[in-house]
Amino acid sequence: MIAPKLTSCNGVGILLLPAQVAALRPSLTKGSRCASTSTRLWLPQANFEKKGIQEKRQSTFTDRSHLKHARRLVVKLGSAVITREDEHGLALGRLASIVEQVAECQNEGRECIMVTSGAVAFGKQKLTQELLMSLSMRETLSPTDHKREDASKILEPRAAAAIGQSGLMSLYDAMFSQYGVKIAQVLVTKPDFYNEETRKNLISTLSELISLNIVPIINTNDAVSPPPQVDEPIGGKGGKRGIAIKDNDSLAAMLAAEVQSDLLILMSDVDGIYSKPPWEEGAKFLDTFTSDLRHTIEFGQKSKVGTGGMDSKVNSATWALDRGVSVVICNGMLDNAIKTILSGRKVGTFFTENTLGGGVSTESLAENARTGGRILATITPEQRASCVHTLAELLISRKSDILDANQRDLQEATKSGLAKPLLSRLSLTPAKLRNLAVGLKQIADSSHKNVGRVLRRTRLADGLELKQITVPIGVLMVIFESRPDSLPQVAALAIASGNGLLLKGGKEAAHSNKALMELVKESLATIGATNAISLVSTREEIGDLLSMEQHIDLIIPRGSGELVRSIQDQSKHIPVMGHAEGICHVYVDKDADLQKALKIIRDSKCDYPAACNAMETLLIHQDLMEGDFFSDVCNMMKKEGVTINAGPALNRLLTFGPPPAKTMKLEYGSLECCIEIVKNVDEAINHIHAFGSGHTDVIVTENREIASSFQKRVDSACVFHNASSRFADGFRFGLGAEVGISTARIHARGPVGVEGLLTTKWVLDGVDHAAADFAEGGGRNWLHETLPLD
Repeated sequence: MIAPKLTSCNGVGILLLPAQVAALRPSLTKGSRCASTSTRLWLPQANFEKKGIQEKRQSTFTDRSHLKHARRLVVKLGSAVITREDEHGLALGRLASIVEQVAECQNEGRECIMVTSGAVAFGKQKLTQELLMSLSMRETLSPTDHKREDASKILEPRAAAAIGQSGLMSLYDAMFSQYGVKIAQVLVTKPDFYNEETRKNLISTLSELISLNIVPIINTNDAVSPPPQVDEPIGGKGGKRGIAIKDNDSLAAMLAAEVQSDLLILMSDVDGIYSKPPWEEGAKFLDTFTSDLRHTIEFGQKSKVGTGGMDSKVNSATWALDRGVSVVICNGMLDNAIKTILSGRKVGTFFTENTLGGGVSTESLAENARTGGRILATITPEQRASCVHTLAELLISRKSDILDANQRDLQEATKSGLAKPLLSRLSLTPAKLRNLAVGLKQIADSSHKNVGRVLRRTRLADGLELKQITVPIGVLMVIFESRPDSLPQVAALAIASGNGLLLKGGKEAAHSNKALMELVKESLATIGATNAISLVSTREEIGDLLSMEQHIDLIIPRGSGELVRSIQDQSKHIPVMGHAEGICHVYVDKDADLQKALKIIRDSKCDYPAACNAMETLLIHQDLMEGDFFSDVCNMMKKEGVTINAGPALNRLLTFGPPPAKTMKLEYGSLECCIEIVKNVDEAINHIHAFGSGHTDVIVTENREIASSFQKRVDSACVFHNASSRFADGFRFGLGAEVGISTARIHARGPVGVEGLLTTKWVLDGVDHAAADFAEGGGRNWLHETLPLD
């Protein structure tokens, strides 16, 4: 007789004959779901062991961004993570958060195994209560017999483990059941791993549980004390070193390797691996760890409540890494640590076979930028100018290489469906390169008095002179989208101002940025400051870069309003200079020369619609609606291919006009704009303040008094009279280039050139001056005399 097999869906039994199971297997892969619900349909006898355990992945993940693809996880919870500070009882809130994350991973289709501590702590909590109750009678009879504070000290850990194991599993079961996830306890002892038969049975059991969509929770049986045994390494086949099972770290590593886990997460009470104990001076956090770093770090003491120290964690992690398991050691007390790790963010120390970024971490690049920037700040102005001139010349002599790289970016971007405004910004042309070279030469020629320029001289007293001089800000990070021409501009400004620089470009311009960066490095090599500027080519999330406040002094985003707003929101400790939107207005007053107005409107909107200084809203004085001007504007825009949207007032005025604008506060960034009617200059100014972004606003009028009032009252970085909004540009301002346009009110505003990348310091020269000399009877007097700057 053929034996049927039983499976289930939504808790309802389904009886399948072996032939039916075989027929279903090709379509019902592990993790497939019932058509009517979100519950998986699991085939217990799907030969998971043959399919999953023996099929070894070739290599570990080499990049954090790949961790989202990890399907099988082993999560080890250290004692310090789930135990309260007093070591009596569990940190329930923290444990509940971890359970929620594991359950979410399981319900997403991942396969999770947990290795947990906590039975002793949970048992101590229960036994202490019982012991205190029994002590109460003794204290009544003989108060000197025992003290309440001694209760926890006389508890036997093995007895606490025996009590705690059942309670711990009941707690896990209750927590996981909230998410519809089933668990199974697998209780092990150290000798189990040194017996080949029991080890095989253990792995077979885990395989079967995983195939049934059950989360195995493994903990050691601390209720029994195994006989003394030599810590012999196991799992050392194939010429690889074995591992001694000494603690839950090594246990988790061995299990992760045996079940071919994609990722092992070791959760402890430390942030990750440091080059030496973190409380010691000079300790450096390692966000990425490779085997070649094993002998470069110093270890501290082990956990006070666990059995494994950092040395054990690193040994276990590198052992698992050798067997194709990626590892992250992280602080389990962080919120959503597991989910954050799987999202690719920098949490904890990531163990991989290859370092990110070709062997140089972003932190190292930033440190190099700091050192290189100090070189730039101390060399002569002539050397800085020469370096920028070299870069300008390379843009012309290597034009073909740059354009070839840019063409590859354009082809890939077109295939991927990149938006037209971004494609426009991405494109490089011979004309653009020539203009870049001219701008860079302007920067070089005007750079001789940037660093070290005296802004103020004061004679404080006889022989005591104070100077305020310009100095570089330090290390800049410029994050830009699509526009590869930003790279040489920003690099030149950084060189001229003596700043170190990190550049993070968009992936859509990867080939162009790489080609341009090679020219920057070649230029820097001529003055011995090659590492002063680097391109961050690793896949770090922007959020991780924004947390490097110890390395980066100023962030300048260049790109979409969404990018800038995101960076401004995320950066908590590093200042951000830039503008989120470029909602620029042109107001045509009733006293305007209408031919001038048409010319300025066309240039402001159509010269480069994707630019942040392009006109987005045209404001027209209501008196001008009585003539042909509005029709002339519409005809001109139609000829240029501009889509027009009507503001509320214009929409009310016209019966058959343009469609109403969805919002008045919008940067179109393309051949599209809004037209609105205003009663007078006051209403125009109020409209600009209500819907503008403080970038650039223009008035067209022949009335000098109205123009002067407009320029005084409009609160924007750039306010123009009878000139296109497109003049809001560092090159056109004679700055050579710009790192961006700032709408902020502190430090720099408008197009930011070299001046905006400088700060100041005070230099005081004395003889033997002391503050006490100026006290009563000290013999010296204040002068505070202003001196010429030269």
